[in-house]
Amino acid sequence: MATQQAATRPPILIAEGEADALADLAVAVADRHPIVSSLLLEELDRAEVRPSYDIPCDVVTMGSTVEFLVEETGERRTVELVYPRDADIEQGRVSILTPVGAGLLGLRTGQSISWPDRGGHERVLTIVKVARPA
Repeated sequence: MATQQAATRPPILIAEGEADALADLAVAVADRHPIVSSLLLEELDRAEVRPSYDIPCDVVTMGSTVEFLVEETGERRTVELVYPRDADIEQGRVSILTPVGAGLLGLRTGQSISWPDRGGHERVLTIVKVARPA
């Protein structure tokens, strides 16, 4: 059963500066976006927080471009993970304050996570490729 739990929520890494900024953001929007705020805070609580220079290049951070697979549908999507002010779904820029955005944060290439979509249905997202900003 431990393997099942590990596959559901794998270990994640987050840079120190991002962890603080994202925690502040999640608390600030808790009234307007309670579910995503709660999910993001849970992820931050369980994350291993490291200095930014110690985050491997295949880890999803803010500003990363991420290709991922939705296991249930076989759909492959490529998005850039951004702060809410920079979000633009038409341009593929997904806010950290969306369920998928919060779920991708801190994952590494090859990892999968069971994560709720906007409708509350669990979906398994698998990271195919990560490109970090230069």
